[in-house]
Amino acid sequence: MSKAFTKEPDGQLDGDDDDLPSLPKIPAGSKNYITPQGYAVLKAELLALIDEERPKVVETVHWAASNGDRSENGDYLYGKRRLREIDRRIRFLTKRLEMAEVVDPSVHAGSDQVFFGATVTYVDDEDVQRTITILGIDEAQTRQGQVSWVAPVARALLKARVGDEVPLPTPAGVRMLEVLAVEYPQAYKK
Repeated sequence: MSKAFTKEPDGQLDGDDDDLPSLPKIPAGSKNYITPQGYAVLKAELLALIDEERPKVVETVHWAASNGDRSENGDYLYGKRRLREIDRRIRFLTKRLEMAEVVDPSVHAGSDQVFFGATVTYVDDEDVQRTITILGIDEAQTRQGQVSWVAPVARALLKARVGDEVPLPTPAGVRMLEVLAVEYPQAYKK
């Protein structure tokens, strides 16, 4: 049977590998805030994909294609799939870097108010103390205590000062957070 008549799940086009994890969305009307360090990391990833990884995969696909039957050629099939993944990531990174608004949090050094890029220590109403760093959507790593500036806890803490108590709406009800400390990084050097 022709592939033209096979049904793809939920509007997925043949050859489209959109089963990758969904990428973080930027809230409508918002800017894509990012620290200089985060911008540098994304740009380095983009350049590595364009200058190193993609040419290697293209070379492998070219070599595999020259070997004949492509339908059972694992190197060719895997290479084409990997090439699509790389191209998708390149498009994503290019768009995100174009719309990024680089914000240097070190300009707030010495401030006791919470702004983008701050490392905030707070205690909740159950006496659990936490420390988080508020970063951009594309750079936050939750396992490292970093949260996106659009996360509910970050939204609650933004603009608060040391000693302030702020409400955090949760599914279990409103929790109160008290800001204990606010720190900012040193100026970024390229």
